[in-house]
Amino acid sequence: MQEFAGAWEALRFGGPLVYPLLFLGVLAIIIILDRAVAYYRCLRLSPALLELVETYGFAWEDLNRQLNLLTTANAYRQFFGVIVENRHQPAWWVESRAGDEAGNIERLLGRGLWVLETVVTAAPLMGLLGTITGMMQAFRVIGGSGLVAPTQVTSGVAQALIATALGLLIAIIALFGFNFFARMQSHALDRMERLGSKLVDRIRLDQENGDREENGDREENGDREENGDREVSATVTALTPREGRVKR
Repeated sequence: MQEFAGAWEALRFGGPLVYPLLFLGVLAIIIILDRAVAYYRCLRLSPALLELVETYGFAWEDLNRQLNLLTTANAYRQFFGVIVENRHQPAWWVESRAGDEAGNIERLLGRGLWVLETVVTAAPLMGLLGTITGMMQAFRVIGGSGLVAPTQVTSGVAQALIATALGLLIAIIALFGFNFFARMQSHALDRMERLGSKLVDRIRLDQENGDREENGDREENGDREENGDREVSATVTALTPREGRVKR
């Protein structure tokens, strides 16, 4: 408790700009903690699901089963769920819906990061402003009287150094947090794009196989109808002379 009180007394020498700097520091820590919890919940991808998507010829039922094991807030469940729900639609439509969902996920993951980016820029500038005001106070003491009061001069210098150090410290913390979450966001979106392309390719393959089966059924039905017409024609041809003989 005494150490905390001593630290607070030391910060008070930083001048009035210490208070907005502390506000920025607290705000940056809150954003970092919030994003850490959100990323932990949203970006968890089970190895079984990853292996299933990477497997050729997987069953859609198995994919649905793995997705149901994830929480509703999971970004991979939301992204893959859109593709699975629209797998009977044309591939271009599935890609469009997946792109829209990826945009929503990107906005969700990037929420609050602009605050960290702002703190990275603003904190050093506010510390520099504190440095300027502290040095102005020191020079005012030196030039105001013939005798120099050491305590007053050092008070201005301390104000300048404390504000600068505090601003740089807050900016460094916010910078590390911003870069870390930006890197995680980029990695997650790249993985979604890669795995989503595999799912869309599987949808194209299923649709091509379905078209082939449909064409095969059509050809088979056409052959049957053609053979049936031939049999009917042959029967009619065979019966025609007999009917002529009976009439004679």
